[in-house]
Amino acid sequence: MDRNPSPPLPSRDEEGEEGAGGDCIGSTVYSKHWLFGVLSGLIQMVSPENTKSSSDEDEQQMELDEEMENEICRVWDMSMDEDVALFLQEFNAPDIFMGVLAKSRCPRLREICVGILGNMACFQEICVSISSDKNLGQVLLHCLYDSDPPTLLETSRLLLTCLSQTEVASVWVERIREYPAIYDSICFIMSSSTNVDLLMKIGEVVDKLFDLDEKLMLEWIRNGAVQPLDQPQEDAEEQPVFKIVPCVLEAAKQVRSENPEGLDVYMHILQLLTTVDDGIQAIVQCPATGKDTWNLLFDLVCHEFCQSDDPPIILQEQKTVLASVYSVLSAIFASQAEQEYLKIEEDLPLIDSLIRVLQNMEHCQKKPENSVDSNTEETKKSDLTQDDFHLKILKDISCEFLSNIFQVLTKVGKKFFFFNFFFFSTFIHFWDRERQSMNGGGAEREGDTESETGSRL
Repeated sequence: MDRNPSPPLPSRDEEGEEGAGGDCIGSTVYSKHWLFGVLSGLIQMVSPENTKSSSDEDEQQMELDEEMENEICRVWDMSMDEDVALFLQEFNAPDIFMGVLAKSRCPRLREICVGILGNMACFQEICVSISSDKNLGQVLLHCLYDSDPPTLLETSRLLLTCLSQTEVASVWVERIREYPAIYDSICFIMSSSTNVDLLMKIGEVVDKLFDLDEKLMLEWIRNGAVQPLDQPQEDAEEQPVFKIVPCVLEAAKQVRSENPEGLDVYMHILQLLTTVDDGIQAIVQCPATGKDTWNLLFDLVCHEFCQSDDPPIILQEQKTVLASVYSVLSAIFASQAEQEYLKIEEDLPLIDSLIRVLQNMEHCQKKPENSVDSNTEETKKSDLTQDDFHLKILKDISCEFLSNIFQVLTKVGKKFFFFNFFFFSTFIHFWDRERQSMNGGGAEREGDTESETGSRL
């Protein structure tokens, strides 16, 4: 099927039976009777007499009848409407879907049921109701162990929706903490999946979890650090110990190969890891992991982001991902300056990249000539836009990184004297401009001008 079928309109008999709009769900034209019929069919599918089958019938259970698939797909489309979602909630549809997820072995049916719940969870009242159901929460988290990529994608979408609701986010964080196997499942997806849509969505879930709860992030960082003492050696070979950083890197490489624009979330995950000491150690403690991380990020900034033939305005599109990448590179550089892959002689293109970013930033921050005369208080406040905020973060991170590199360069000797002079002049130029902008912004509070390096974007 290329797309889900369109939802049905009420039949003429139904319209005449209860009058105009009598069978309609809320203010929609969708039929209550038809929806009752589909949900009743679902109940029958997972009833005890239908779930008992011989081994010969197992293969048939994996397939979904075409007519039933068409009808349940219509419900999936309809559930994006708030009136329909509320009606499904009143009809206890989440309990029906929970029964399907607990008993059905059909991947397509499971995918559709989770997808409908994901649509319903977009509405706050329903999201709170779904989240407060502990049994349903357990069943949904168990879907993360599924081997079907579409089901995993819809489960990730549902989790991200719930984690984005402040009223229930903590509930899901605590549930995920209660199931350590979820860590292994997510790491397995990131390290082995080739489905970029799934990788991007699962990355958003991990990013949201780390941003919401530092304690959970620390637990996941430490999960792969030490092999359990009571685990036999032969079992260790059969059950690999996942480490969060290599898994994130593998997912980032896969995403980069098909959708480079999707790298932002994985770069931000790495940046969040560097906000804690254990996270930095997880990157640099193993030389192979540190080198792999450095090489990937180095290649991104030197050969992909903000290149010399790109227009300066490209910085507006790439400012958040560049801030994350430079922040991680800076953390690695500061903690492992003696590593071979961090030799400054090999990393001169990185300095060129940093300087180019700062030069492009100056271009992006130039105001149109016709706006010079505007000097009202309202105009000053409007200048502090979200774009300016992210550009300022990128500037702070870039300047601090350059400062660290400069300190190393001064120790290298006369070999890089000319380059030192050029770098120092450029650095002083941007640092002076930053001080002038700070002195001119009298309306800002002192704390508002502090560096945001290492902060969570």
